[in-house]
Amino acid sequence: MEKLELNYQEIQAVLPHRHPFLLIDKIVDGEAGQFAVGHKAISGNDPIFQGHFPGQPIYPGVLQVEALAQVGAVALLSLEENKGKIALFAGLGKVRFKSLVKPGDLLELSCRFTGTKGPIGYAEGEARIDGKLACKAELMFALMTEE
Repeated sequence: MEKLELNYQEIQAVLPHRHPFLLIDKIVDGEAGQFAVGHKAISGNDPIFQGHFPGQPIYPGVLQVEALAQVGAVALLSLEENKGKIALFAGLGKVRFKSLVKPGDLLELSCRFTGTKGPIGYAEGEARIDGKLACKAELMFALMTEE
């Protein structure tokens, strides 16, 4: 299989997400349908920090989980048979936040598929900063054809 490596523009060719909701900057590793590893540079200029929290900027956990899902969606939608489809959240489980994510951090996001049951794909995701676990979750995806 060919290694997944995508820049920001190439990610936009795979995912329908756009600024301000495209939460990954690049894919640095992966294999279509199996796993992907991506990066998100956390910038203090992100408007989310105006309200979360003034004087104590913390990148929201829900956005970390969304970024994990986007990395997983890149892996899933990179399969030839899934091109032109959208990967939707079908569920979340065992979500845990282990450390704070702040401006200046580089979030390394990995999502690995563990199985399928009918149209549902199951994956495990982890977000790390300098190797330290920030967030982990079990993710469920459903594929939908764009209309």
